Amino acid sequence: MRQFRKIVRFELKNYMTNKVFVGITLFAVIAIAVVMFFPRLTEAIGSDTPATDSTRSVMLVSADESIAMPIEASFAAAFPDYDVRLAANDRAEIEAQIVAGEAECAFCFDSLTSYTYFVNNLSMYDANTAIADEVLRTLYQTQEMTAHGMSAATIQTVLSAPVAHETVMLGKDQMQNFFYTYIMIFALYMVILLYGQMVASNVATEKSSRAMELLVTSADPVSMMFGKVIASCLAGLVQLVVIFGSSLLCFHANRAYWGEDGMMASFFNIPLDLVGYMLLFFVLGFFIYAFLYGAVGSTVSKLEDINTAVMPITMLFIAGFFVVIFSMASGSVDTTLVKVCSFIPFTAPMAMFTRIAMSTVPAWEIALSVLILAGSVVGVGVLAAKIYRIGVLLYGTRPKPGAILKALRRA
Repeated sequence: MRQFRKIVRFELKNYMTNKVFVGITLFAVIAIAVVMFFPRLTEAIGSDTPATDSTRSVMLVSADESIAMPIEASFAAAFPDYDVRLAANDRAEIEAQIVAGEAECAFCFDSLTSYTYFVNNLSMYDANTAIADEVLRTLYQTQEMTAHGMSAATIQTVLSAPVAHETVMLGKDQMQNFFYTYIMIFALYMVILLYGQMVASNVATEKSSRAMELLVTSADPVSMMFGKVIASCLAGLVQLVVIFGSSLLCFHANRAYWGEDGMMASFFNIPLDLVGYMLLFFVLGFFIYAFLYGAVGSTVSKLEDINTAVMPITMLFIAGFFVVIFSMASGSVDTTLVKVCSFIPFTAPMAMFTRIAMSTVPAWEIALSVLILAGSVVGVGVLAAKIYRIGVLLYGTRPKPGAILKALRRA
């Protein structure tokens, strides 16, 4: 136990004094602070400068005289960010104005049910045609109702009839939970990959310096492996707490300046039980991958071979990450694939956490997933310690998996 504590303190001190570790943490804290204070700074700068009228984008509307005026009025109301102007019916001239940048887009109407939309570069977020379709549909309905003898007041009542609805949520609100679930999953992804690689690199560095030959004969390999992994896990937790803690403080200091930004408020109103689940699955998921990275790192004789050696582990983790991300994007996190991944130790940290955050999961499934994951951590840790003791004494060509298994059986 004394050896274990010494190893944890030594490895943790190395992380906390590492310039790269400290630099990344400070950079993240400063970057988040800049983002959080941006609305305050913008308002302060804006208050010192005279207000100027911003130039709105020009939208051209071309139509026959019989429908030009109602279309212009309706489009001006439907597109408040545009300067809607009537244009001549010469489409060549309209195209030339758009290409020259004098107008952003144009609508050329053949009737209330047919038009051509002109735009230079079509943005993937361009919703102008969808808005135009709705405006024209209303104008066409109004015109047809008037032609059949309905008064303007009756038409307005029919078209603006309110529809009342009530939503009773019995489970989780996926839309509300999506943003911070995505951030947490991405944080798990980055930290596990980053620190897993660091564990493997540290082991390979010690082995290449030949200092490992002395260490492995004077200390228990289980204590060494668990000490390295736990120290890296603590360093990762400290970094997460510093980054997310500073972002929380900066947000509350500037909350009034963010106004009604629902996405930002949603992220900083994370339920405490979800934070607890995140920490639980982070620790267990980190342990199982860090043990694997440490075991593989012990079999490498040269530091430059690390990336190739750990590639299968990295690809396994990335596969689990993409399964979760695609399920979140589809809006269904309770598919058969995600449920199966919730009970596989290598994918459970992200899959089960996502299901907990965005769906209703029975308590027995959560307990079973945690038990499987915790048992796998112990098993993989003991196996990694044995591989570690054998691997650090093997130099030259990296041993094949079959040779390591034979050495484990002999041991």
